[in-house]
Amino acid sequence: MAEITYICKRTVVSTKPTQPGKYHSFSVLDHLMEKNHIRIVYYCKSWGEKEAGEITVSLRESISEMLTHFPKVTGRLIRNEKGNWMIKCNDAGVRMVEARAKGSVEDWLKIVDREKELKLVYWEDMIHKPYFWSTFYVQAWADKTLGQKMVSPPFFHPLPPRRPINKTSNHKPYADLINHYKFSIENSIPLLDANHTHTTITLSFSDHMVQACMDMVQPTSAPNKPNRPSSPFEALAGLLWICISKVKGLRNGLVNMSLCLDQRKVLGLDKGFFGNCMVCNKVHSNGLEEHNLSQATKVIGEALEKMDNEGIMDLIEWLKHNDSYSHPLMNNCDLICASLETAEPYSVDFVGGFEPIRVSYYVEPTIGIGQVLIFRAPSYDGPLGRVVMVTLPKDEIVKLCEDELILHLSPRILMGVARNHA
Repeated sequence: MAEITYICKRTVVSTKPTQPGKYHSFSVLDHLMEKNHIRIVYYCKSWGEKEAGEITVSLRESISEMLTHFPKVTGRLIRNEKGNWMIKCNDAGVRMVEARAKGSVEDWLKIVDREKELKLVYWEDMIHKPYFWSTFYVQAWADKTLGQKMVSPPFFHPLPPRRPINKTSNHKPYADLINHYKFSIENSIPLLDANHTHTTITLSFSDHMVQACMDMVQPTSAPNKPNRPSSPFEALAGLLWICISKVKGLRNGLVNMSLCLDQRKVLGLDKGFFGNCMVCNKVHSNGLEEHNLSQATKVIGEALEKMDNEGIMDLIEWLKHNDSYSHPLMNNCDLICASLETAEPYSVDFVGGFEPIRVSYYVEPTIGIGQVLIFRAPSYDGPLGRVVMVTLPKDEIVKLCEDELILHLSPRILMGVARNHA
């Protein structure tokens, strides 16, 4: 199944015309992600006796029906009076690319790597005429195809204002979060200098593996003062932080790392909020003992606790006062460790009632030190099961698989290197 043939590219439009004169503005958090995009791959079981052409027609019809309810998704990007992007709602539709690959899904999953998998997710960079460029090449059509109700339909509204109780005259903004963004913006690496030697490995941690990792990072506490247990994300983030620092040759410290989490819940937003709510915060490793897993996980937890409603609103207000026409490529100075646990990819049901057998995420472009994405595993791996996608320079990926901490937990390698490392 290594050969992929692109058959055609179609434009799918809604079944009802969009009312003219409607626009959707982006938030300051959206502006920061201007030069980034996300690619998602869903693998599902065969749809039985249906022919490929029949499946394509069914998908086009269901996407078209879904778009009728969400006209903002079908729009095109234009500049507003301040020079920032906004969506002009129209009937331009979204792009659907039909491609075929030889062999079975199971055979493909045995040989897939980053380069092959990205061929499954069609993408075009924005052309010089953005009005003709589609903002989406991947859409979730499963709910409409099955005639079911969307659990979290998109909601189109702005970011919330600061809570009245927090509007005090002597309020001091959370400087660490603001300073992190200020530094990232001022020290952004030009996209033209991006390093293209990275590759990706996908590790599957079962329920008992994650529990073992959480036990490993838990420090010994006094009987009258028990420590707060670490979450699966904190434990795995600490593990990968230590291991990646070692493969990069650091002996007396850890690589610079930033955490990135969805903050809809913290901001009191609905799960279906349409827009970027991922917020990053730097983890401070000063004073940590060399490769101490418990201490590394502890400072990760402390950094997450500081990302509360008030601190994030401080950041949003600072960004509004310092917004500019041109936005640099964010998050390329540190190792990025992002939690995608709120995405719940395996809650999707495809035709026939099947959940995906595997899901992959790519937040592009990946440059700098590297990237770690942590998200939930399929239900058969248990409630603590997690999938970790690590993107690093190629030579470091092999060293990572040979790290003693990784070997101790023995996660299953789904993609990236020879299976005998598993």
